Amino acid sequence: MGFHRRSFLAGSTAAAGALILPRFAIGQADNRPSITIAVQQIANSASLEILRERSNVGARTFSFIYESLITQNLLGKLESVPGLAESWRRIDDKTVEVTLRKGVKFHNGDEMTADDVAFTFSRERMFGPDYDIASNKTLFTNVLIRDNVQGMTLPPEVPAVAKRLWPALEKVEPVDKYTVRFVNRRPDPTMEGRMVSGSSIISRRAFTEAKNWLDWARVPISTGPYKVREFKPDQSLTLDAHDEYWGGRPPLKSVRLLVVPEVATRINGLFAGQFDFICDMPPDQIPGIEKNAKFEVLGSTISNHRLTVFDKNHPQLIDPRVRQAFTHAIDRKAIVDSLWSGRTAVPAGLQWEFYGPMFIKDWAVPEYNPAKAKELLKAAGYKGDPIPYRLLNNYYTNQTATAQVLVEMWRQVGLNVPIEMKENWQQIFDKNSPRAVRDWSNSAQYDDPISSIVNQHGPQGQQQQVGEWTNEEMNKLSVSLETEGDITKRRAMFRRMLEICEREDPAYTVLHQNATFTAKRKDIRWKASPAFAMEFRANNFAMS
Repeated sequence: MGFHRRSFLAGSTAAAGALILPRFAIGQADNRPSITIAVQQIANSASLEILRERSNVGARTFSFIYESLITQNLLGKLESVPGLAESWRRIDDKTVEVTLRKGVKFHNGDEMTADDVAFTFSRERMFGPDYDIASNKTLFTNVLIRDNVQGMTLPPEVPAVAKRLWPALEKVEPVDKYTVRFVNRRPDPTMEGRMVSGSSIISRRAFTEAKNWLDWARVPISTGPYKVREFKPDQSLTLDAHDEYWGGRPPLKSVRLLVVPEVATRINGLFAGQFDFICDMPPDQIPGIEKNAKFEVLGSTISNHRLTVFDKNHPQLIDPRVRQAFTHAIDRKAIVDSLWSGRTAVPAGLQWEFYGPMFIKDWAVPEYNPAKAKELLKAAGYKGDPIPYRLLNNYYTNQTATAQVLVEMWRQVGLNVPIEMKENWQQIFDKNSPRAVRDWSNSAQYDDPISSIVNQHGPQGQQQQVGEWTNEEMNKLSVSLETEGDITKRRAMFRRMLEICEREDPAYTVLHQNATFTAKRKDIRWKASPAFAMEFRANNFAMS
């Protein structure tokens, strides 16, 4: 059978046109599944603004909605890979030029351009009209004052977080429609790393057209594979597939995140078919779940460490020797073995091996030495006065059980640490009653100590923002580390920062590396990430 060339080309053109039409344009039903994920919490701040919600639960939620210029390979080892940026290059020690992907669509259908990227980092979005961006002033803030937002006025934690992520950013300027330049006021060897953790791009039009800031923050418009349909703070978040997603059509029609704080209720809901995935499973529950052949548990250690944090302003904690005693009274290995079934580890302080040449290999957490702890308390003149320990009910996996073990370990060396159960983070940080000890965790969003010890405990870090702790030498080192390019000098600075924060004038003490475990239906083929984030793009979901 022969073909006439003109007829063949015409037919080919028609077929090609049909192939690029959206599936719904030809009336095909959407048979993709929808799933429900039971989580401990969706967002502590009752908002979905990524510059306000810097939390573990937020990291999971935002992996559906937002994307950065440079991102992490969630199905690999969290190495940096191109995201909304197609490529980038250093122009000098203060300037990085970024080439954007073409054809990226926001959730509202607009194309992402250099104008949106520049606006994402603008004064209007990050700082508001009254802040001098050239200032080095620390932005102290009360943390997470949920709905106390008027008009388009930014909540105080937004510029505080922006300052932490970009302490010396002068401007982001469009070069052309798909090219932008990040210009810093001072040298910064980690600007590319900051683009991993602090460059989730938003739609300029959506932000400026919002009736008020809170309306924007509860239905943010970004470029991720899923978009917000409905958000009910502290209850649920429903997301729909973003079918114009540049990375391919999402495999799910919709995703519902449902707040279920109790572990037992999450597990029962999984068995009853109410939930397809349940997050934050304690290790001691894993064998019971996996006895049922229909379910499995996936997970691993992640780039996040659990900490105990000190408020050095408390009368019993002013003397650093008392805080040092806290650190030496903890048998961390016993906690890992008993509460985590050996599924995590005690790390070398607040650092991770993926820091590469900046990892301090011969560093360690304070040794478990009850005798030394007792000596320190005696030398400090501690008389057994109460030192309150503020605690949330299992916001972190095994949080309550860990606290009970810690309190007993501290009691054995003579520390009187009563637990004060709190309902939310506002109560944890409340200054109207004495603050002393609390739980926290710190992550590393990219492969440099700036992403952890500086961003959390430096002059712009949350611990100093809420007024718990400060150290003049640590603050000077933080600024120097942000500008120094010589690796040998940077390593020496980082070691000294660890010495200050973990041994000499303890701001915190690391308990163990965090691990996260997710239980799911076994007929769903899905891979867990070594992070709180959950990957549900086209390459990571299928039904057996």
